[in-house]
Amino acid sequence: MRFADLEAVTVDGFGTLLELEDPVPRLVQALADGGVRRSPSDVAGAFAKEAAHYRPRAHLARDAAGLERLRRDCVQVFLDALAAPLEPEEFVEPFMAALVFRPVEGAIDALATLRQHDLKLAVVSNWDCSLPERLEMLGLSESFDVIVSSAEAGVPKPELQPFLLALERLRVPAGRALHVGDEDVDEQGAAAAGMSFAPAPLATAVATLA
Repeated sequence: MRFADLEAVTVDGFGTLLELEDPVPRLVQALADGGVRRSPSDVAGAFAKEAAHYRPRAHLARDAAGLERLRRDCVQVFLDALAAPLEPEEFVEPFMAALVFRPVEGAIDALATLRQHDLKLAVVSNWDCSLPERLEMLGLSESFDVIVSSAEAGVPKPELQPFLLALERLRVPAGRALHVGDEDVDEQGAAAAGMSFAPAPLATAVATLA
């Protein structure tokens, strides 16, 4: 597939557009600030359990109340894994502060290249309702015509709804759209929606369109 074959490119969020800086040092410090001493390895294990709890439930956080509940529950999983005697409600803020996202290397330049070819752009991501805010904080929201989270669509990828919602808002037929992602759910969902697919990294995917 080449640039001339496309009208739009949709991009997965976590792992394709954004990556998470190592949260363990910040979490170790946040726990210590609350009087809880745990090793980095134990904190890393607890964070992995929290992430495993969050991922299949991100789409349930469709509004502020749902997001608050999900974050509290995720922090509870994290604290329980460490047997940390802290109240989850009080640890949500320091926990979230420890999660620092940044663009994946090469992603910003890749988006600029896509724009130079007059392509419409969208994010289609398994994420809670805070995704637009997160992208705005990173100065990325203006790079996209459409932002679709699984929370807004009501179901996660590989279900069709996130992809179809993005295509509807972009006003682009599936056959003229490419999705770039880093997981099987991206490839499966894009194929089911009738879209082309290219594996991450985004910079490599864009380079192959030339």
